[in-house]
Amino acid sequence: MRFDDRFIDELKSRLRPSDVIGRTVKLKRQGREFAGLSPFTKEKSPSFFVNDEKGFFHDFSSGKHGDIISFLQETERLSFVEAVERLAAEAGMALPAPDPQAAEREQKRQGLADWMDLAQKWFAANLRRSVGKAAREMLERRGLPEDQWDRFGIGYAPNDREGLKNALVQRGAKPSELVETGLLIAPEGGGSPYDRFRDRLMFPIHDARGRIVSFGGRAMNPDDRAKYLNGPETTLFHKGATLYGLPEARRILGAGSKSDAAIVVVEGYMDVIACQRAGIPAVAPMGTALTEEQMALLWRVSAEPVLCFDGDPAGQRAAGRAVERALPQLKSGRSFRFALLTGGQDPDDILRDKGAPALRNALSETRPFAEMLFERERDAEPLDSPERKAGLKGRLRQAAQAIQDADLAEQYRRELFERFDALFPRRPAFQPRQPGARWTPGKPAIIGATDEGRAAVTALSRSIEPVAAALAHAAIDDPERLDDHLEAVGRHGFGDPALGELADEVVRLRMSGLALDSAALRRHLAQSGLDTLMREVEKAAAKSGAPFLAANAPLAEARARWSQAFDALTRMAALEGALSSAKSEAHRGFDASAFSRLKAERDALRRAIKTGTLWDEAAGS
Repeated sequence: MRFDDRFIDELKSRLRPSDVIGRTVKLKRQGREFAGLSPFTKEKSPSFFVNDEKGFFHDFSSGKHGDIISFLQETERLSFVEAVERLAAEAGMALPAPDPQAAEREQKRQGLADWMDLAQKWFAANLRRSVGKAAREMLERRGLPEDQWDRFGIGYAPNDREGLKNALVQRGAKPSELVETGLLIAPEGGGSPYDRFRDRLMFPIHDARGRIVSFGGRAMNPDDRAKYLNGPETTLFHKGATLYGLPEARRILGAGSKSDAAIVVVEGYMDVIACQRAGIPAVAPMGTALTEEQMALLWRVSAEPVLCFDGDPAGQRAAGRAVERALPQLKSGRSFRFALLTGGQDPDDILRDKGAPALRNALSETRPFAEMLFERERDAEPLDSPERKAGLKGRLRQAAQAIQDADLAEQYRRELFERFDALFPRRPAFQPRQPGARWTPGKPAIIGATDEGRAAVTALSRSIEPVAAALAHAAIDDPERLDDHLEAVGRHGFGDPALGELADEVVRLRMSGLALDSAALRRHLAQSGLDTLMREVEKAAAKSGAPFLAANAPLAEARARWSQAFDALTRMAALEGALSSAKSEAHRGFDASAFSRLKAERDALRRAIKTGTLWDEAAGS
């Protein structure tokens, strides 16, 4: 009977290893794990451990390691199918209906897998023959001793067009079967198939259950166009659903004394081997960016796998691509951390040059996902203008929105905006509040006699712009009118820097997903210490003459006029910025006629706002 991976994963998720194994071994809880006497050897002190979170058992006395299925196979001498059938009955799961075609496919798959095992043995034998001398010397230079070759299944493919083919055909293999495994290449124009891997150091690739499904080969010839070559997609091998080194990484995790250890993702075969030799559970993708399927495999093993990249620009770009692909997949308790190696060394280099403790220390210095995400967006372009700073804030908002988990998306939005605010601290428009104090208007203390200080005093001491106050007041009275303008309000506020904190908080609450009406919004703002500011806003708004504040104004008309007024104030802010930039560029030959047009438009908007004709223009537009 054929059981697919989804069925096996569901089966194991329904049963706790401590319950299944506890029927055979008397277990006692020790922290996050359970300990007991080994069922495989005679011992007086416990060296057998079970971890429910990871779904593994590990026996230090015998070196055996596995899951609940392999435990039944080991202790009761059951076949894989018999063990699955017994556990499925215990979990209340119906077995898949017998499928003759599926059984035939499984039989064929098993036959192909047998040829993969024989190929690995042939490669391993060649490594120790005279033909493998150069490969042995390479391994020696890379610091991998002979007693480690069998652990990782390393071998050598001679520079022979039909060496492997002839060896397996003599054992009964059909060339067509070997083509199907990816070991041979069938010429497109016809002709005899030939070996895919030639003059390469060979690394077997295992699936999650430990079966050889493909090979990777490192070229011995430095002039070879492909330094590393993986087998193609086959019946056995799906690149996007496979991680090199996963079975061994699981064994290391199961044998570890720290149940919260994380699996580490590195870039190459030798890096995986270096980490695993140092006791670090490491894996590598198949030469491509992590896929969603590979991420799911990692999260079954660790809540926060560590992605390891070089600290150089290329490594930073690779980390950025990983961030982008992982972002929609994040959930509570399911994220990544990052380790960026410095000095241009990869894990294999560090192990050879400095030893296992240095490698473990380098990979323990990790950074959280949110930090890498922020730096990726921050470094996307220079932040030397208001437009580019606003662009950064927009990108941060979009990044948070890419997270499908709504609660986590809101937490990321807050985290990213806090980092943004720390990068560009807002100059307060009023006297700053002391911790626990309420906002009160008034002139600030003199902060300096410099031109910058006097300009700051002038900005801080001015009163709230009435039209801006009207926009804020109306937004609080009718929060839904903000929905089409959230991004713009997040960038520009309500047109007056004095209202910046209020605008930020209103936008945050509106984007939080809470169903807040006007009364609830006011309560939240008051709890944030903004109640006094809201009263000042109401007073200033009363001076504006804004028609959208009228109690008898039709809702649709009030919202339309609010939008027009908001557009006018944001346009005036943009004009002010453009004129300021133009003045600083005057010595570089700025177009005087363009300056005049911008100034005339700005002045006209100012007059319209001050005299109230803005409302007449809005009504007629």
